[in-house]
Amino acid sequence: MTMKIIVAENEDITLKNILETLHEAGYEATGVKDGDEARQMMEKASFDVLVTDIKMPRMNGIELMERVKEKYPEMETIIITGFGSISSAVDAMKKGAHDYITKPFDLDELLLKVRKIEEQKNLKKENVALKAFFAMQNEAPVIAKSESIKNVLTVIESLRNSECNVLITGESGTGKNLVAKLIHATSRRKNLPFLSINCATLTEDLLSSELFGHEKGAFTGAIAAKQGLVEIADTGTLFLDEIAELSPNLQAKLLKAVEEGEFYRVGGTKPIKVSVRFLAATNQNVKRLLSEGRFREDLYYRLSIMELHIPPLRERTEDIKPLSIFFLQKHLPESNKKIEGISEEAMNILMNYSFPGNVRELENIIERAIILEQDTYIAPQSLPAGLRLLQIETIDPAKIKTVDELTKEYIEKVVKMLDGNRTKAAEALGISRTSLWKILKEG
Repeated sequence: MTMKIIVAENEDITLKNILETLHEAGYEATGVKDGDEARQMMEKASFDVLVTDIKMPRMNGIELMERVKEKYPEMETIIITGFGSISSAVDAMKKGAHDYITKPFDLDELLLKVRKIEEQKNLKKENVALKAFFAMQNEAPVIAKSESIKNVLTVIESLRNSECNVLITGESGTGKNLVAKLIHATSRRKNLPFLSINCATLTEDLLSSELFGHEKGAFTGAIAAKQGLVEIADTGTLFLDEIAELSPNLQAKLLKAVEEGEFYRVGGTKPIKVSVRFLAATNQNVKRLLSEGRFREDLYYRLSIMELHIPPLRERTEDIKPLSIFFLQKHLPESNKKIEGISEEAMNILMNYSFPGNVRELENIIERAIILEQDTYIAPQSLPAGLRLLQIETIDPAKIKTVDELTKEYIEKVVKMLDGNRTKAAEALGISRTSLWKILKEG
């Protein structure tokens, strides 16, 4: 995005030369004749850099810079000073000015200082993007053995050169956050910021401040101006998880940002322009929300230029095994255990479970099993008891066992648990040792 610069200089020829130089270099520059005019202009529009002369009528450059630092802390200032006022410029640097330049000055020198500020601002954004990139490396890759997930990846690939907003739908735990990161990581904005927020975790006021920022004094506790995520994500991507939880008021504010690339900070009076790609997600039935009037149609159509549905894990059982192996490999190193895999019996239990918590639940189950397992393979006993009890309800009809088979299997496990002591096992089961011996011998 083009950097916006405001120049406060009361000498006409100097102001004209500075503006021409900045325009030729591709910057969006605005000129004013004094500090008070600059202050008024900054209340109406946003700027990245202030270039100001120290000596001006009505409000000098030092006063102007102090007001800027107080109200717009993210703005950088370059002070212009006469050769005899270098001490004032040094004082300004101590108070927060980025740099200074002395008259008469070479316009190329000024341009060099402006470009240095631009590089630093871009570096900040790259750092945000880098943090997001490393966070992505710690996420599970998209396991795509099932046709349904392969289709999702095909759509993501088709979005590679698109800037369109995307609405991702699906149950909780299906991996909507991961899909959003993948869309960003394969887009033209991949080296720019990727930020995300869960709209269901904050109150309306806090969420408004987090999304759009606030001005100093906007509310109790707002001791300084703050940038919101929409502003920080400028040139990059913002992922809004649980978008359906937004209040009607916040939906209206977000619509303006999505539709016009413009918004107001909380307590602000000037519009802030941004270029942000919006990705949103919800686990709710959007069509029902629209019919009930709980979600704005205009916002829905702006966010869902492309709608991507992530199917639940129970509808793509082919992915359970590779996902289980991935999660085993992911969490095993931190356990210091030598587990080689998942037993066939344990995998059958996983394959026949409905996973209401989807992929997130599967990862939790595998992580828990690693902690409990004492052998070289994850056994059924290391899986949650609820899964083992539900196994008979979800079992393949072709694998149904007789009552005698189940009884024998259960007794064998009890004997094993008691280190092979059949007398103790018979006592625990409430049967005679002879009956236990007969059951084990049969079949």
